[in-house]
Amino acid sequence: MKSRLLLAMLLGIGIAAGAAAQPYPSKPVRFIVPFAPGGGTDVLARLLAQSLFEPLGQPVIVDNRPGAGGVIGAEMAAKAPADGYTIVLGSPGPLSINPNLQRVPYDSQRDFAPITLATISPFVLVLHPSVPAGSVKELIALAKSKPGQLNYGSAGTGSVSHFSSEQFKSLAGVNITQIPYKGAAPAITDLLAGRLHLMFENLPTIIAHVRAGKIKLLAVGTRTRSTIVPDYPTVAEAGVPGYESSTAFGVLAPARTPPPIIARLNRELANIMKSPGIREKMTAQGVEAVGGTPQEYAAHLKEELAKYGRIVKAAGIKLE
Repeated sequence: MKSRLLLAMLLGIGIAAGAAAQPYPSKPVRFIVPFAPGGGTDVLARLLAQSLFEPLGQPVIVDNRPGAGGVIGAEMAAKAPADGYTIVLGSPGPLSINPNLQRVPYDSQRDFAPITLATISPFVLVLHPSVPAGSVKELIALAKSKPGQLNYGSAGTGSVSHFSSEQFKSLAGVNITQIPYKGAAPAITDLLAGRLHLMFENLPTIIAHVRAGKIKLLAVGTRTRSTIVPDYPTVAEAGVPGYESSTAFGVLAPARTPPPIIARLNRELANIMKSPGIREKMTAQGVEAVGGTPQEYAAHLKEELAKYGRIVKAAGIKLE
């Protein structure tokens, strides 16, 4: 009887050791997307998931968990087992903006292990063609001559478009009025119809209207000129030093995920970002592929968190 028990224990230990020794990954990886299916975030996640299948040798399954501006999905990822089988697509809303506006059930820096900054796209300053300004400096002069009379649309209070505009107001010293909408789409509709004077909007969302000549693009929000619209200056070089606004998407894992797994995922995602086919697809959508190191992404997240904190304090932004 004792010999049978000992044999069973040894077999159990052997099975457990064999499972622990299995190379990563040995089962499908869950990729949490904190937003609903069909949007730009979801499209990017599915492109990355499909591209990871071959190098990992396992399916990467997109798991959409929308709600609370991305907080629900981010919390789920933060509290998942740190074994490399759960990753999350990070963005400014849940990681940098919401923590500055409300209490969230995670710490953006403590509870995640950055893997890579996957893509970045500028928020761009666009005007309705009827606005008599052909440059950032001309727009600033116009706004100062008509304080409070120019309006701008946003995707809602606390959105990146709102923060982009408030940062511009603060640094340029102008008084323009926010018209908040429930999402970018209705705001863009009103901009096209001339009911709004201007917007700061993500380049992928607005680029088709710019190319069609329906709205004027004055400048891009990134620190350097965009490779997608290289003829347009940055807002900073066009007259507002210190301005920076972009949307960055990155991939993270729960904190304490083993470093070898982080390194493996970083390597595979960096290779994907370098792929000419992937870069071409992203450029067509107005997005620039990045694919940096975990340390670079961690530094980016820290900087974004501090930047949005400054904007919240300067503009006195509160959730409605």
